[in-house]
Amino acid sequence: MDRVSARLEDLPIRDDLRGLTPYGAPQAPLPVALNVNENTHPVPAAVADDILDAVGQALAEINRYPDREFTALREGFADYLGHGLTREQIWAANGSNEVLQHLLQAFAGPGRTALGFGPTYSMYPLLARATGAGFVAGTRASDYSLSADDAAAQVERAAPDVVFLCSPNNPTGTPLRLDVIEAVYEAARGIVIVDEAYQEFAPRDERSALTLLPGRERLVVSRTMSKAFAFAGARVGYLAADPALIDALRLVRLPYHLSALTQAAATAALRHAPTMLAMVDDIVEQRDRISATVSALGYTPYESWTNFVLFSGLDDPKAAWQALYDRGILVRDVGIAHSLRVTAGTEEETSAFLDALASL
Repeated sequence: MDRVSARLEDLPIRDDLRGLTPYGAPQAPLPVALNVNENTHPVPAAVADDILDAVGQALAEINRYPDREFTALREGFADYLGHGLTREQIWAANGSNEVLQHLLQAFAGPGRTALGFGPTYSMYPLLARATGAGFVAGTRASDYSLSADDAAAQVERAAPDVVFLCSPNNPTGTPLRLDVIEAVYEAARGIVIVDEAYQEFAPRDERSALTLLPGRERLVVSRTMSKAFAFAGARVGYLAADPALIDALRLVRLPYHLSALTQAAATAALRHAPTMLAMVDDIVEQRDRISATVSALGYTPYESWTNFVLFSGLDDPKAAWQALYDRGILVRDVGIAHSLRVTAGTEEETSAFLDALASL
């Protein structure tokens, strides 16, 4: 029987989704993939064995629905984050993107707006629009930093229902001072989300936005296990906030949204937090090595508190990306003029990238 395939534009899709393109990064079987800020270190064998045991135990009851409140996992996150947090202040979902989606479903939606300071994480506008909300693109200084006065002024003018603050910022790696978060919170009428996906790669003596939570019921601090915990394939994100805000998220989440296998694997990994985080120091060392070497090669690296480096000075980023690709190195063109972004991998992967870049 002949099959007729419709085009997307022929379908009765929502008007506000027409013309949009889905989020995506190139995936290619190259020897060195440094384009999506994964932790390229494998999970240590002893930790992997414990995770497998936990998943095996969960399989024995896989015929039953999982704990809807993922109690053990929330307790694990509260213990890991510290700062006196309790499980009542913790939420989790399938990756930090779903965490952010829950927040937008509860506090944004049709007739409301979200604001982010570009260039920043490209999923913010996509998530906002997918939930029916508008998106306002704020601006940054030429070095991609934000000042407290300017950020607060932009929030006051736009009056958004949700503000995204990426700390440190993706895709630029830029640090965010706590006084900026405080100023934005005072200027905002809605909730303020501080996305700390890369916080573990910041200097150890720098305070997290978690320290600002007491007394700020509209403040949210989101995290992920994808980066520092090398858990990108497990899809586990989480946040800390006031218990009342957590209650709001229960209104929009799907029933049993975290599988028993996901809960078991993440809870087991958290038990090994010191071991899992031991690789962070090596990643930071490779990040700083990238910054120093690309600078010596004549490019301009931007300050980074993440596991990646954005560097500029490329006459033709697309040609440079292709040349690296042809040498087996996958990096990211994030659409910033004359710039490319590269993840800090293992020592061997970093050396391969730097050697390839030097050969261009």
